[in-house]
Amino acid sequence: MRGLARGLHAKSVHDAGWSQFLGMLEYKAARYGRTFTKVDRTFPSSQLCSACGFREGPKPLHIRQWTCPNCGTLHDRDWNAGKNVRYEGRRILADGQTEPPTPGPGARARQRAR
Repeated sequence: MRGLARGLHAKSVHDAGWSQFLGMLEYKAARYGRTFTKVDRTFPSSQLCSACGFREGPKPLHIRQWTCPNCGTLHDRDWNAGKNVRYEGRRILADGQTEPPTPGPGARARQRAR
């Protein structure tokens, strides 16, 4: 496997592995009654302000926090991207899926702790 991943066809091997991984996620989601939603790879999750929707543009990876110039909200890059992906899942639902995205394990416990 290691040799295949380094050789001439490495991209194909990695693509096939990623495809298998997504297939397993989809299968597990269905098995446990969860909704599996893919967000487009070009979706700018870390560039959008999750509070007002303003798009500031690409940032280098070493920028871990940023402040929205439109509304002044301070964002952690990863948390903001997660909020935007969650919203994008709801938007995809509005465009044609039949089931709402389901929260992951432990979501009820986190809500009770608040």
